[in-house]
Amino acid sequence: MVQVVLASSSPRRAELLAAIGIRFTVMPASIDETVRSGESPVALVDRLAREKAGAVVRRAGGVPVLAADTIVVVDDEVLGKPRDQDDGMAMLARLSDRVHEVITAVAVASGDRTESRRTLTRVRFRVVDRAEAMAYWQTGEPRDKAGGYGIQGIGGIFVTHIEGSYSGVVGLPIAETDGLLRAFGVNTWRYRGG
Repeated sequence: MVQVVLASSSPRRAELLAAIGIRFTVMPASIDETVRSGESPVALVDRLAREKAGAVVRRAGGVPVLAADTIVVVDDEVLGKPRDQDDGMAMLARLSDRVHEVITAVAVASGDRTESRRTLTRVRFRVVDRAEAMAYWQTGEPRDKAGGYGIQGIGGIFVTHIEGSYSGVVGLPIAETDGLLRAFGVNTWRYRGG
């Protein structure tokens, strides 16, 4: 029996949800992710997660809808997915030898009710030289990742320290997700033997 509808086509979010034993089906949300004038990174990520859940809730047949959004922030600027190789290289250059923030919001919607939680994780990169950044780009991994890297893959070699939620950096903060699902009556221990 399906416990949750995942409003995301992200394989990483699906893997994280499956890893904690949640039974789900996928219904990707399609929303306008344009940053609004004057919108802060925190407000942006919260809004996107909530809008994604809301976009799917009426198709979910009464099953709670889980959605998430992840952004990378450096110098108060949101780094989205790289547009092309030059953009990806510029992102890695900006992240090299410094700390950036990864903010992930997770939202659950059912009926007219929507709740969300968020994590903020500080991530430190070691020095990434241009040749290494180019080699990384050529793996294909950074092309669909916020900030142009994936901590759970090859991009993890650049990370020297994190302070916060590792799963939040990957794209779905597990503790916060579990808490929200339980708040919506989902027995998250049901298929784990609890």
